[in-house]
Amino acid sequence: MKIGYLGPDGTFSQQAVLLYQKSLAQESTLLQYNNIYAALEGVMKCEIEECVVPLENSIEGTVTSTIDFLIFTSDIYITQELVIAVREDFLVRQDYNGQAIKKILSHPQALSQCSEFLRKYFPNVCLQATNSTAEAAKMVSESKEYIASLSPKQAAEMYHLKALYESVQDDDQNKTRFVVVSKKRPKEQAKGKKTSIVFTTGHKPGDLYRVLDIISLWDINMTKIESRPMKHQLGTYVFFVDLETDIQEDLEAALKMVSRKTTYFKFLGSYTVLQ
Repeated sequence: MKIGYLGPDGTFSQQAVLLYQKSLAQESTLLQYNNIYAALEGVMKCEIEECVVPLENSIEGTVTSTIDFLIFTSDIYITQELVIAVREDFLVRQDYNGQAIKKILSHPQALSQCSEFLRKYFPNVCLQATNSTAEAAKMVSESKEYIASLSPKQAAEMYHLKALYESVQDDDQNKTRFVVVSKKRPKEQAKGKKTSIVFTTGHKPGDLYRVLDIISLWDINMTKIESRPMKHQLGTYVFFVDLETDIQEDLEAALKMVSRKTTYFKFLGSYTVLQ
């Protein structure tokens, strides 16, 4: 089986795909893609059977390119969720010995997630955004200047860097939610699993309330609701919802009612959470 993921190596995306690969009973080959859309398109074009892509970060919020692809692309499903703790280290070259740091590099999200550390210890150092935290580490390893990166521990190992400071993120509870995406429709909901759906409503007063009331009526826990623009007319939205319940029969009954009360309904899948 071929599994795609967002490259380059040394990132949290690689950490997520390796965790998923380890959980599989069958052998698999990992293929790297340059961006999220390319990985998802790889599934649609049958280049790969599955891909692992980020969906949401506990600080920065939803990854819109992933959620929009899931919403607006037919015949694509979530089959597994993986939760990865985000730990950023402050990496420098092995020969660093107290020299002034000229520049700090990282992905924009990592720079934002470590803003308190940067303001405290390096308030006057130039910050430079890169395509990924791993690319930042690679640039540090190749630079003749004394620069630093905010990158995961595995990037330090890959590019032979050392951590001047460890776990410098502002929030130690910061986590990223990854999903495994496939064209194969997942099995029906089982006890203890998570379910994602997408729907649109009419424009009459109370239409959204009536849908959410169904979920409440069946005592189903709604862990996420997010609206995304429909992209064809200002003021029209589609809703992405995550649900949790231990009772299969209640979920099936609720989804049947929701599908009847909405103008568009899509079942994205029921899946377990691996962390």
